[in-house]
Amino acid sequence: MASSWTHVKERAVSFVYTGRGSRYEVREVFMHKPIKVLIVDDEQQFRATTKKILDRRGYDTLVAESGEQAITMMDQKPDVVILDLLMPGMDGLAALERIKSLSEKTPVIMLTGHGAEPSAKKAREGKAFDYLAKPCSIDLLSAKIQEAYRVAYTEEAGRERRVGDVMIPLSSYSTMKENGTVRAAVTLLRESWVQRAATDRIVDSGHVSILVLSQDGDVVGVLAIVDLMQALLPAYLSAPKPSLADSIQFSPMFWDGVFTMRAKEIGDLPIGEIMGPPPLTIEADANLMEAVHRMTVNRVRRLGVTENGKVAGIIREQDILFALESVLSR
Repeated sequence: MASSWTHVKERAVSFVYTGRGSRYEVREVFMHKPIKVLIVDDEQQFRATTKKILDRRGYDTLVAESGEQAITMMDQKPDVVILDLLMPGMDGLAALERIKSLSEKTPVIMLTGHGAEPSAKKAREGKAFDYLAKPCSIDLLSAKIQEAYRVAYTEEAGRERRVGDVMIPLSSYSTMKENGTVRAAVTLLRESWVQRAATDRIVDSGHVSILVLSQDGDVVGVLAIVDLMQALLPAYLSAPKPSLADSIQFSPMFWDGVFTMRAKEIGDLPIGEIMGPPPLTIEADANLMEAVHRMTVNRVRRLGVTENGKVAGIIREQDILFALESVLSR
């Protein structure tokens, strides 16, 4: 089973009854545990917002308001530390030095403000794993956390990342049941574009589509904005016309009020009636280049990612972009 992108595989043993008298077999199994992230920043709003978003994406998130507090929290053994460069008291560079003296293996990602890039580059040349400038996309931050963990702890640090390593888990994507209404779908898409983070230092990304689920939770379609636009068009616009009508140009008066009328007409339609087909899929263990090929050949912006035959997440074109940036930046 491929591991979920915010979780890591942890070896354990399981005693399995064989059905033969009292015989049991000892089998190695994998259990999933969330990646533990420590966020160190003096801005309370940034800490609270980032923790909320990362928790929603499946991370185990700790927060510290200063470098001094971060040092005392290292006994909780965070897997990855996100460290602000400029803080009162112990600044990021000093905190980095202390954290590394306590746990050399723990990767530290520095966050920088405007004009602080030279100091961040200096930190990276030393002991920081990488640095990101603010405002920071939550997608990019998450991708860096994943990369830092893989390089620091897994035996596969030298291999190329797989699709499952960079996908957005289904639980973090906008979803609706197929009997949900167009009205509810429009609200959901609108809310996904509202900047969820009430701070100018972290930006949560919006989604331009909704995965449509059956009552059993299987992905049965995709509702994109283009599907909503198609549903808005009155049927008579695409109906066959007399030959002479092909040259008729619609006047401004013809269009007046049509948008409002159609919006009200489709508002209570089930989205299952207007959705597009489900996304093409790819296995979580597939190589990223296979995903690039499939998306390019089929001219699609996203693929469903399957684990054990069920869609477990989505890989999008921007996830490919972040993976490309990761290779080029190192």
